[in-house]
Amino acid sequence: MGQLRNIEQRRHRVSSATDAESKSRLGQYLTPWPIAKFMVSLFSHSSIADCYLLDPGAGIGSLSTAFLGRWGSGEFGFERVTVDAFEIDARLRPDLERSLSESALGLNVIHRVHTEDFIETAVNSISGNWFSENLPPYTHAILNPPYKKMRSASHHRLALRRVGIETVNLYSAFVALALELLAPHGQLVAIIPRSFCNGPYYKAFRKFILERSAIRHIHLFTARNRAFKDDNVLQENVIIVLDRGGEQRDVFVSTSTDGSFEDLSRQAHGFDQIVCPDDPEQCIRVPTSLNSNLIDSSTTIRYSLQDVGIQVSTGPVVDFRLKKYLKSMPDKDSVPLLYPGHFFHWKTEWPKQGFKKANAIQGNEETEKWLYPIGFYTVVRRFTTKEERRRIVASVVNPRYFPQVTMLGFENHLNVFHEHKQGLSEDLANGLAVYLNSTALDDYLRRFNGHTQVNATDLRLLKYPSREVLIAIGKWAIVQGELTQDMIDRRLESLPQ
Repeated sequence: MGQLRNIEQRRHRVSSATDAESKSRLGQYLTPWPIAKFMVSLFSHSSIADCYLLDPGAGIGSLSTAFLGRWGSGEFGFERVTVDAFEIDARLRPDLERSLSESALGLNVIHRVHTEDFIETAVNSISGNWFSENLPPYTHAILNPPYKKMRSASHHRLALRRVGIETVNLYSAFVALALELLAPHGQLVAIIPRSFCNGPYYKAFRKFILERSAIRHIHLFTARNRAFKDDNVLQENVIIVLDRGGEQRDVFVSTSTDGSFEDLSRQAHGFDQIVCPDDPEQCIRVPTSLNSNLIDSSTTIRYSLQDVGIQVSTGPVVDFRLKKYLKSMPDKDSVPLLYPGHFFHWKTEWPKQGFKKANAIQGNEETEKWLYPIGFYTVVRRFTTKEERRRIVASVVNPRYFPQVTMLGFENHLNVFHEHKQGLSEDLANGLAVYLNSTALDDYLRRFNGHTQVNATDLRLLKYPSREVLIAIGKWAIVQGELTQDMIDRRLESLPQ
């Protein structure tokens, strides 16, 4: 109990004394004690004599303290533990030293606080630099790494490339290096943003970890603002457990709303439900139910956009770059400029009175390359708010709303489905919107997309019904008139399985 009180007092003191700008600059958010204890509980029992624990970005030592606490209670069979804790922030080191010293009392522990840059030290050790410290093969690694993007030409990115690691964020760099430093069958537990699970930026990182380790467990916090609520971090986080060089078996997936774990649930899933065998992007999905998703099990929904014969692109009009051509309201020399705010479900409101954005853009030789010919299009918002129930919100652009217009502008916050930069047929546009607005697709997307952002790349990676089926759905939708969510979902469920 004293250990809990001390570490939490330190965390609250340090967190409250650190301004938001400093936290953002370092990308470091200290681990609450309940989350630290839960992370440590995910390590499997081990009776090896010598444990070597790596804690990079150690902060005030919450994770190492929780690990040593579990050993002290008899749940590990180690004879000795060596802790290597890396912390570059000089302000945190006195608290880190105290935490490690207190938690080592009565135990056979050697603890070392490293003040140097973890990335540089790890890269030098892995690459065999004779003039740098050689780190031991670690049996365990526990991480709450910093969350901060790295520029492509930064010294960290260049250093990482020396050991074959290509990634864009400090958190994935820390995980990749820690994994590379593990001994065979060493275990790694990390709490990191869910953003690595999909998308092109983290594809190389996913390939790196899947080639070198087996995923044993994934825990998802379903509330985006609750894991690090003291620091107002709005981020969907996961805890992942990796086994270096292990044989891939079923993966345990657990969920809780937040770090209290009061509603903790856990289920085992086949690995092919986590990473689809035929997915070239190797996206990592996090199923939260044993029930098979309609899209997973359907033999009808199995086509790519290329198979369907259509494309999706980000809206090409970046308004601040074309500011001089924007019009608050249309005139005889302009064409409609469509923003997400012009769409509400299936309805289009244009021009919009009192709209904070432009309603039109000049149609001339300078803007023509950014415009699409008038026609039917299906559009999806690129961003949804955290309060919105759905990740995908699709609408149909109907040319009848824009009489005597030959071109349309789509603003950059929309994704546009088109056919070689031309409009779709009315049936196809409506069928596509029905499918994209289905509950089954929303659930499917949430399994591998932890963002509120839906990019054109995400939409290209989805599976779709065939062109013929989408057209049939569109014909049905047009006859029905106004659709409810229940009508959409029942129509999709009626497809041949």
